[in-house]
Amino acid sequence: MERRRRYSDEERAAVLAMCDEPKATIVGVAKRLGMSPGLIHGWRRMRREAEKLSSEPLQFIAYGSVGEPSGQVPAPTPITPPPAPVPHTAAEELTCPHPGTRPGAIDVDLPNGIRLSVDSYVNEKALARVLRALRDVA
Repeated sequence: MERRRRYSDEERAAVLAMCDEPKATIVGVAKRLGMSPGLIHGWRRMRREAEKLSSEPLQFIAYGSVGEPSGQVPAPTPITPPPAPVPHTAAEELTCPHPGTRPGAIDVDLPNGIRLSVDSYVNEKALARVLRALRDVA
């Protein structure tokens, strides 16, 4: 059984540059290189999405700029400390991460007592929409 080929970023860029040449087609480049045209189409789509994201201006919403909702502000919920860790070996730590571990976890405690928790898997656009909605709450 043939294994999947892994392409470096430089190889992908070179293939996409070939496709960008005048009169070049994705199918022609794929045939010449012995690749699937669908793979190249996927790379082009990812490049377009990355270019679109990189062209959007970054916005920083300061913690203090989130508006208070009208009416009474609920009292913050007390935070209970996490349970004591169970002893484990170094080998277990490498092979089996703690179930509560979230890579890149960020918790934001808002003035109205709400806690917003995100991790590295959060969609940046969705998070920006949520933060804008919280900011616009009057």
